[in-house]
Amino acid sequence: MDRREFLKTGGVLSAGGTCAYGLPLLGTLASKTADPQKEPEGEGRKWGMVIDLTKCRPDCTACMQACHEENNIPVFGDKRWDIQLIRKVTIRRTFPVESAEKSVPVLCNQCDVPPCALACPVQATYKRPDGIVICDQHRCIGCRYCLIACPYNARYFYFKESEDWPNKDRPRSTHGVTHSCTFCVHRLDRGETPACVEACRKVGAGALTVGDLNDPDSEISKLIADNDVKGIREDLGTKPKVYYIGL
Repeated sequence: MDRREFLKTGGVLSAGGTCAYGLPLLGTLASKTADPQKEPEGEGRKWGMVIDLTKCRPDCTACMQACHEENNIPVFGDKRWDIQLIRKVTIRRTFPVESAEKSVPVLCNQCDVPPCALACPVQATYKRPDGIVICDQHRCIGCRYCLIACPYNARYFYFKESEDWPNKDRPRSTHGVTHSCTFCVHRLDRGETPACVEACRKVGAGALTVGDLNDPDSEISKLIADNDVKGIREDLGTKPKVYYIGL
């Protein structure tokens, strides 16, 4: 989509209306931004995640701690500045029937139709052919339209910089740009599992699974086939790729 097309159809998105009025436009916008040569439907690998809430312990934060250490996420002890690429929230279903409160890990949903990418005026945020949504922090201008557009509140802005640098293999956090979970794409590209998944297995929970949705023999595909899985706010048309068992 060029700048003229963005200005024609993206006004609602950039104003933050994605969560309310802009989401019905996602289908139209997606069709205008789709590139069949870059993102062939049904071909190649498509990453997704399954979170089994029956195995996730409410008091466990192993996944969050591993994420901070792997990605050099600073902790200031102030909600205004702190970044949680994966966090736990307490939710309660009210429709169609009420349910008990549940502790649910929440992170970027790697949407097939990502509102954040559609709202970005400089195409710093984009979706890779394997489904991972990335922010090119060298291209990001810090406008934060993507934060407003994300209906899952899963994108963050670096307001402050930290001198902490626990993982020298990864860049140190820099203020003035946005960030979100990428399933530790740098690890996936090396054939490794995301840090949160590895940590969850180490504590014996095994609640997190990441794999190829296009491979019917993969562990994640079998989990989806054998269980009643749900996504968060699937009604929004974003086609999230994080699925929950027991939601």
